[in-house]
Amino acid sequence: MNANRFASLLTMAACLGPLLHAQKGFWDSPDAYLGQTRPSDIPKIFAPGLLADSGTFVMGRIAFSEDGKEIYYTQNDSWNSGEHARIKSVRYAEHRWGKPIVVNEQFITPTLSLDGQVMYMRKANMKNVWQSHRAGGGWSTPTPFIEKGFGVYDFMPTASGNYYVGSDPGPEDVKYGSTYVFSLRTISDGNVSVKSLGRPLNGPGFNGDFFVAPDESYIIVSANETKDYESELYISFRKADATWTVPVSLGPLINNGLAHRWGQYVTPDQKYLFYSHGTSEKDCAIYWVRFDKLLARPKPKRP
Repeated sequence: MNANRFASLLTMAACLGPLLHAQKGFWDSPDAYLGQTRPSDIPKIFAPGLLADSGTFVMGRIAFSEDGKEIYYTQNDSWNSGEHARIKSVRYAEHRWGKPIVVNEQFITPTLSLDGQVMYMRKANMKNVWQSHRAGGGWSTPTPFIEKGFGVYDFMPTASGNYYVGSDPGPEDVKYGSTYVFSLRTISDGNVSVKSLGRPLNGPGFNGDFFVAPDESYIIVSANETKDYESELYISFRKADATWTVPVSLGPLINNGLAHRWGQYVTPDQKYLFYSHGTSEKDCAIYWVRFDKLLARPKPKRP
């Protein structure tokens, strides 16, 4: 792919539909993002010391409401167990941010529907997705949304009604050496089906952590996973025929050495990329970095 073609794809990906238009007044105010100083193209930890209780850390995907006044995230004390995991929330009201409150126990990876009325989440296992609905000033008790044996490591809804998941591999994926794959999951008349997104998006090994744009124009994946699940962040763009371009690295400032990188998420104002990063539980944190300028910068094709 030549540089002009790639730049064109990047520009198209940045032009999202009207469903993604956030309330610019608050997003651009000093109070947005918990009042934190905005990062440049060098990633930095988001809100250090403000989100997690002593002896715990934040991990996985963060989520912002469309207006930027609600933040949802996972607090945990282990990478390997969800026993003490909590989804927590911080809200902006009466001109200030409140303290973190617990939304749900033993759930992780909060994901909001595009209209903000449903929260999707999962437990530490990888076989189902749960949902909770706004009720009064809070959220209803979680109930199963997807309970099928296809595997669900990650989950994201889109404006078209498609759902993207990390799923068990199909026969062709297994031949290629994939143990988990990025897939498209559809629901029709109560019947759930799953289809691998195939190559070049899925590589050998584990392919489970991703963020897909609400209009499905691009997907950010954790790529080059090691046997211990260290990984780097790459981006791919959907073509007109619904296949995907060869993923390319988001660059050395993000992929700066061996580490776990997952939970990627782009804010509704399209300005910042958030992701979890750690070489161990001891240094695990959510980082953020300026994304709109990164998205508009052509990159070489991944070898």
